[in-house]
Amino acid sequence: MAIPRRFALTLLGLTALVATAPGPASAQDGAGRMTLVVPLAAGGAMDTIIRVLAPRLSSLMGKPVIVENQTGGGTITGAVSVAKAAPDGNTLLIAPSGTVTTNVALYKSLSYDPVKDFTPVALYARVPFVLVANAQSGIRSLKDLVEQAKAKPGALTYASTGVGATPHLAGEMLKVMTGIDIAHVPYRGSSPALNDVVGGHVQLTFGDPALVQQLIETGKVHPIGVSSITRMAALPAVPTMAEAGLPGFDAVSWHMVMAPAGTPKDVVAKLNAAIKAFAEAPEVQKQMAGMGMMHVVSPSPAELEVFLKQEIERWSKIVQQAAIAGSQ
Repeated sequence: MAIPRRFALTLLGLTALVATAPGPASAQDGAGRMTLVVPLAAGGAMDTIIRVLAPRLSSLMGKPVIVENQTGGGTITGAVSVAKAAPDGNTLLIAPSGTVTTNVALYKSLSYDPVKDFTPVALYARVPFVLVANAQSGIRSLKDLVEQAKAKPGALTYASTGVGATPHLAGEMLKVMTGIDIAHVPYRGSSPALNDVVGGHVQLTFGDPALVQQLIETGKVHPIGVSSITRMAALPAVPTMAEAGLPGFDAVSWHMVMAPAGTPKDVVAKLNAAIKAFAEAPEVQKQMAGMGMMHVVSPSPAELEVFLKQEIERWSKIVQQAAIAGSQ
């Protein structure tokens, strides 16, 4: 599936912003350079927005800041690298929520502890998903979905971006909260999953908002609800899943900056303030929205520690309820 034109323009705009951003200040705040480790491939929304953050951090911290993509192991490779780094604030992990929450339940021998091995620095974005149905499925609402599923248990299918990914867990949350039986079909990425929903090979998916918006506008899929607790500015007519009939439904991914455990509190506080200011900049919020992100006013590092533990517990319960098989 081709990337929607508005998304492509957003990426071009972000690239231009990186190119014109000021370089590092001459004064050095600590030795060496700072590395932002992204555990995903280059070119995605997370990677792109972090490349906008990098020159701003460089200017504030007075040192070169680079973005390094360390892929592999379902984001585990990058996380382990940062967990083992010196706790001096010069190596940071740009963590998708699953890296430090659901991986705990999915991997029996996870090689890092999200709570003990990291210090939360800042939360800068939430990424909701949109439950959409094939246009010819006859599903136009949550009520339609539940009725069809209960009439023929196991007949309806939903696509996801892979076992344990947030769209998969959102589907399992939907099953638990409605008592329906729908079959999970994992794919390797959003585009192939959406392609098969459009083609009618599967009926449903919790899709990436940056990709589903154009499909909704052209009538190729029908929106059922947004997985966040608030509506999306880009899709104001689409209700939340709670508004559609499932109070309390909240299944989003989020992006958190994390440092190795033991990083000095004053360094963490300075980074928190810098990333918070970055995420609150109007031009950054606009560009995040173009990529399906919702900006977050970051809590303090201490509050983030509480939030992280709550999220680990919440998603672990979903994994257990769904009996999702993990790895050793």
